[in-house]
Amino acid sequence: MAHEEQKDFNAMLRDNKDMPKIQTIIDQKSIEKYGGSRMYFAPPIDYDTVMKQVPFGQVITVGKIRSYFARKSGADFTEPITAGIFVSIVAWASFQRTEDETPYWRTLKANGELNSKYPGGIEAQKAALEAEGHTIIQKGRTNIRYFVKDFERSLFELG
Repeated sequence: MAHEEQKDFNAMLRDNKDMPKIQTIIDQKSIEKYGGSRMYFAPPIDYDTVMKQVPFGQVITVGKIRSYFARKSGADFTEPITAGIFVSIVAWASFQRTEDETPYWRTLKANGELNSKYPGGIEAQKAALEAEGHTIIQKGRTNIRYFVKDFERSLFELG
């Protein structure tokens, strides 16, 4: 996203865009990749609700949130592109508020990777996670990426 400081992310968070909904897909490659044809779309506010549940010292991945929504809705999977966008909207909406913070820094990408699209980028997320006791490791030489070491040990499980 560009020009974050000029956008009202809390308005985006409240815009459900005709979601939740389940859509049936017919693309065979996608069906094979995701394990079914029933694709769930969760509204942005649902991501905020789930991300607020992750307690101090624990983390969750976007994939775990997507699996939870699919299970809860009876779908085969949750649409991955909107999931990534909506997690970023949650982060920026929380950043713009003066109260009712969402601990978005605890939501990681696949394999425990930090999210450069959060407010303050990798450095801010790294600092917040280290303040909660996590160790951040760097991987790569040219395409440098950052991960929470042994993130599986502190994964928050959704009901």
